[in-house]
Order: sequence, then structure tokens, then C-alpha cells
Amino acid sequence: MSPSSPTAPASSTPRSDDSVAKQLFLGNIVEENLFPYPEIRARDREMLGAMTDAIDEFLADKGAALKQYDRDAEQPAEFIQALREMGLFGLIIPEAFGGMELSNGAYARVLGQTSSHDSSVSLTIGAHSSIGMKGLLLFGSDAQKQRYLPKLATGEMIAAFCLTESGAGSDAASIRTKATRNDDGSWTLSGEKIWITNGGIADFYTVFARTDTPEGKITAFLVEAKWPGVSHGLHEDKMGIRASSTTTVAFADVRVPAENVLGPVGKGFKVAMSILNSGRTGLGGGAVGGMRTLIRLACAQAKERKQFGQPIAEFGLVREKIAQMTVDCFAAESAVWMVAHLIDGGGSDYSVEAAMSKVFASEAVQRASYEALQIAAGNGFMREFPYEQITRDTRILSIFEGTNEILRLYVALSGLKGVGAGLGELKAAVGDIFNDPIKGFGVLGSYTGRRMREATGYGIDRIAHELSPRLRKVAATYEKYTVELSKSADALLRRYGKKAADMQHAQKRLADIAIDLFVGLCVLSRADSLEQQSHPAAGEAASIAEIFAKQARRRMARNVRGLERNEDAAIEQLAGAVLAHDRYMWDVI
Repeated sequence: MSPSSPTAPASSTPRSDDSVAKQLFLGNIVEENLFPYPEIRARDREMLGAMTDAIDEFLADKGAALKQYDRDAEQPAEFIQALREMGLFGLIIPEAFGGMELSNGAYARVLGQTSSHDSSVSLTIGAHSSIGMKGLLLFGSDAQKQRYLPKLATGEMIAAFCLTESGAGSDAASIRTKATRNDDGSWTLSGEKIWITNGGIADFYTVFARTDTPEGKITAFLVEAKWPGVSHGLHEDKMGIRASSTTTVAFADVRVPAENVLGPVGKGFKVAMSILNSGRTGLGGGAVGGMRTLIRLACAQAKERKQFGQPIAEFGLVREKIAQMTVDCFAAESAVWMVAHLIDGGGSDYSVEAAMSKVFASEAVQRASYEALQIAAGNGFMREFPYEQITRDTRILSIFEGTNEILRLYVALSGLKGVGAGLGELKAAVGDIFNDPIKGFGVLGSYTGRRMREATGYGIDRIAHELSPRLRKVAATYEKYTVELSKSADALLRRYGKKAADMQHAQKRLADIAIDLFVGLCVLSRADSLEQQSHPAAGEAASIAEIFAKQARRRMARNVRGLERNEDAAIEQLAGAVLAHDRYMWDVI
């Protein structure tokens, strides 16, 4: 493994059932789930060494071909077959069914390796594993698993996830695809899904349809592409990730046997959200792999390109970009790996942490692609160089699997739900506030945290884990702002009550504070473990922890102030005026 790979000692499982992220809103740092930093399983380490080498060997000399696949907007059949032969469709499927049974952390690391070469490759693999057949792993019956998993492991069947519809993106509860139960127990499925990754090459679809049964409104189904009435549209002409297959998928009176209902009838919404929540480590891992490549490209470009008689690597503003890319990559990797560990350790309440890691990693890789292209200057804008394609490919990541706007609201509302439940005077209103905070997206879930301390008795939750003096100062930042988040969330609910559910500007600020806290604590834990190991790059990791904490402190302070002093009303008024005119209202002529 490389020096930046997460390898520090750790407990085998999280020691608390509390959500680390939700507890931050209550002023608590659940350090037993954060320290020491998780280590990779010995079995995964052995497999990953061979797999990453094999991936590099397979893809390293295919740069020109991968670029052509992007131009042609298609991966050839022989290339898909090569992915099958490498076993890349069976990464997370249990060995009993012919898969590799990688942990979530190891799976994220594999997608990071493929993404270091080409995002479309990762997407073909990831859409199959992260979401396409993940529901079968999570909710499938023994008979369903026996029937499908062996074929999915070999890639004989490729999977796709069919949720999104026109007018029903993040608002998943408004889907119109319908399934009607027949007298013999089978179902008749009709409707159309859009923007389905792997839609044109999949043999196996996880489909969500409105059933409006006594058991619930939405049900999940396992549907085979070969069944009568199933069809897909033409390949979508996309801005990025062009080589991956994206199509519409239509269902015209498709008969679905009763045994192909996935999970309980009427509980499809829970199935969908569980799949998305557990699949976000793959996306984060891919983002980290992309950042690794961008850092490597930026370093080479900065050393090779000379201006004013010296390499631009000597210029402060170029060095600043490379350093910031490195901080962001280390931070994203630290958070993604921590979330994977929470899932692998059997945690049951990790959806907010998964959302946080997705938001941070997806935005970090987009910043990195922008800066790497900038360092390459004119070359970066030319299609013969890799930067423009990487920039196009990464843009989708803040849209995929829940837009970052929706996920920020989910983070904030999930935390506020716990705070509201602890405020006696608001208990009667909590159900009304949070019944439908983000229509159709996310399940806020049950909350088992402790009652929030009253405003005058907060105190600071000190991190008891022994840290070096250098990192102890870093920890103090997160201790302080965990309390600030708690106070701010409490004050918002006390002041606005039910109205807080509609205050998206405030929710974004709270979410951003919480994201900085969670990611920063992951960075701190990882830097500490690297120090404990006497890792050769431990000093640089501690520097990253210090840099991130200082930058996060400035962002968090600004967001805390913004909850009280802001221009939200003026922004709302201006947006209303522009929307009323449907245009920019000024011209110089």
C-alpha cells in the first residue's frame, strides 16, 4: 500500500451505536467510534495489493483507447468482457456465490484505483455493485440470492438501479412507474425510468414502482432485461462519463413474478434509501482515486513547465494549489474510509456520515480538477491532454446519488431532529416539523442519542484519546465548534420552531459546520494513528491536520455568524424578482 493508504491500528467494530454525525449536533464527540483510526483487514490488504496491480497493468497502456471510448461514447463489448474476466463485477458479492466479498473499505479502494485511470470504468463497475444489485445483497431472500448472485458475480448479468424518472429525481416518492398486483400474486409493471447507468448493457434491474398497497406506496422489484415488455432507449449524449452506458429503461405491462418482489411489499422507499446510503463509499473512493491522479499530473506539469527561467513548481501560487489538493485528498480519503469502517463494523446508523463524505469528496475532486487544469494552463484546455475529460467526468459527482443540496438538507434536518426531540417545549411539534422535511428523499431514521443539555450547561466534550501536543491543539478546534454547532442548532429551533424546517439557508450553514467537524475529526484520527506508527510521512499528515483545522475553523466561524447576520432575505427577494421577469433585467444599451 502507498504511504497515504489508511493502515493505522483500530478496533474491529464501532463501540457505540450512536451516530457520530448526529451526536455532533448535541455537542458530543463519539470518540470511541473515531479513535484509533480503522485499519484495513489483513485479507483485504492481500487481495488489494494484487488487484490494484492487475488494474494498473490492464488499464495503464489503454490511455488512448479509453480516450477514444469517451469520444465514441461507448465501451466496446470486448472491453466489458475484459472487466468480467478480471472479476470486477463480483467485488462485494460473498465468496459463497462466487464473489470476492471485499469490505466496503476495500471496495472503495478498488474504485479509487480504476478511477485513477478512467471514471467511466468505475461507473460501469460501481453502478453494478454500489446500487444495481446492492438491494439484493441487503434485502434479497435466500432464493433470490441463489438465483441471481452467481451470475452477477461473474458479470454474466450486469445490474442497474432504476429509480429516477422525469420529474422524480431527488423527489423519489413522486415516482409514477406503477405496479399492480394480479390475482395470481404476480405484478404488472409499467412506466419509464431515465438516466439509468448501465441501462443499455444491464441484464438485471432493481426497479422501484408505485404500488399503493395497504402495506405501503412503493415496492422494489427484481426485473430481468430479457422479459417481454422490457426495453431501453438510445445511449444518452452526456457531458462527461461518456463511455459508460446511460439510457432510459421502459416497462410496458411487464409481468413480474411474486417471488421477484425485493424486500417487503410497500417498503420500497426504505429499500431505495438503504441502497443509496450504503453505496456512497464507492463514489467517494472513486473521487479519491481521481484526486490522486490529478495530484500526480499537477506535480509532473509543475516540474516540467518553465516560466521566467524556472519551473513553475517554484512559484508560491502553484505550490499553494498542489498543497490544497493534497489536503483535500487526504481529508476526503480519511472520511470515506471512516464511513466504510462504520458500515463494515456493523453500524446501523451511518447515513448522515455517508452523506457528509459524499458531499465533501465530490466537491473536493471537482476543485482538484479545476486547479490541475489551471496549472496545465493552455495545455489543460486541449483535448489531447487528460484534464478536460477529468473535469467533465467529475462534474456529475455532486449530482449522483442525491444532489449535494439535498444531502446538505438531509444532514441538517437529521441533526435537528435529535436536538428537537431533546427540547421539552418542542416535543409536541417535532413530528410535524420532520414528517416530510425533504419530500421523498432520505429516511431520517430513529434517533437513540442522549437528551441535549440546556444552553447554560453545555460544557465542552473533551477528546480523551491521548494525542501529541501538536494534534492536541487541532482537537481543541473541533471540541469548541462541536459546542458551537450544538448551541446554534438549539437556538435555531428555540427561535423558529416549525419554521426551521423551511429555512434552507440556515440548514446549509449547519450542515457545512457538521461536515467540517466530521471530516476534520477523521483527519485528526488518521494523523494520530500515523504518528503512533511512526509512519515516514506522519509529519506531513500532522501538517495536513493543522492546515485543515485552521481552514475549517474559519469556515465554521463564518457559518456560525451567518446564522444570525446574513443577507438571506435580500437574496430571496432578488431571486423572486429575477424569477418574476424570467431574465437578467439590466443592459448597458
